[in-house]
Parts: sequence; C-alpha cells; structure tokens
Amino acid sequence: MTSEDRDSGRKRLDEVADAAARAFHLLPATPRDLPEAGGEPPARTPSRRITADPDTVERDLVRLVLTLVELLRQLMERQALHRVDQGDLTEEQEERLGATLMILHDRMTGLCAQYGLTMDDLNLDLGPLGPLLPPSD
Repeated sequence: MTSEDRDSGRKRLDEVADAAARAFHLLPATPRDLPEAGGEPPARTPSRRITADPDTVERDLVRLVLTLVELLRQLMERQALHRVDQGDLTEEQEERLGATLMILHDRMTGLCAQYGLTMDDLNLDLGPLGPLLPPSD
C-alpha cells in the first residue's frame, strides 16, 4: 500500500466520520416535545411523510422494494467500476458485468413504468440526512 493510498483511505474515513457525526447530531427538543408540568409527555404525532392510504398501499410497497433494489444496484455498479479500475477483471468479465448492469437498469425502469413511478420517485427523503440515493447523472 502506497502512502497515496493510505492518505486517500484516511481522507475517506474522515469523510465517513463527518457524515456519521452529522447523521447522529441530536436536535434540541421543541416545547411540544416536553411534558406539561407534572403531566405525561405529549402524544407523538405521525410524520407528515407517512401515508396509509389503502388505495395506494400496493404502489407504495412496490416503491419501497424498488428503492431497495435500486440502492443495491447502484452499490453493485460502484463495486464493479472499482474492480474495473483495479484491473481485477478480464475483458470478458467486464463485458458480461456491463451487460448485466445495463439489463438490470432497463428492467428497473420497466418496473417503475409499470407502476407509474419514475427513477426519481425511488429516491427517499431521509430528512436531515438528505436523499437516500445520489443524484442521477
């Protein structure tokens, strides 16, 4: 391992540590979160992002499943690009991997269309953490 690799690794660890610090930063309580004097804590209200509409439950479930599949697809794609950059794959393996990832992306797009979703609909808002998926190119 070269010193450049170690510096790159340290930089990446610092980035992860900073992201974790931001993710676990506790927000101060608001007055509505505090119990009345001598009373019970106030009832928690449901998040405004959760909807339990029986008419859209199937679509919402499909959206959640497709979101997880898309997250895994993007992670696999990044890993594949890393392996290509490292020279770990033969040309045949690179071609097969590229074709597989393209087919998977096409099928994801098709499933989204089947349920009236776009790929952008799969990017869940994680509140203070930001969007789940990186911006699409």
